Amino acid sequence: MKHLTTGFFLRSAVTFLTLIFIQAIAIAQDASGSKNVTTHTTTTSTTWYAQPWVWIVGAAIFILLLVALTRGGGRSDKVTVTKTTSDV
Repeated sequence: MKHLTTGFFLRSAVTFLTLIFIQAIAIAQDASGSKNVTTHTTTTSTTWYAQPWVWIVGAAIFILLLVALTRGGGRSDKVTVTKTTSDV
């Protein structure tokens, strides 16, 4: 049992030190304090789903599909079964 806890402790310590090392490298890459660069860019892009006509056409198609599916095609393929009984 003591061997298991020692191995767990060593694995945890190595993982902790590795994560600290990676964090130090990531912080060293940040050069925001050394330069003062101001960039102003304006981009105008419209996405297809932002247009109102797209929503109207989509709703119309959805309603047509819903009506077509619930109506069942309007076929009259009905089977009529008649039974006659007689008292003999």
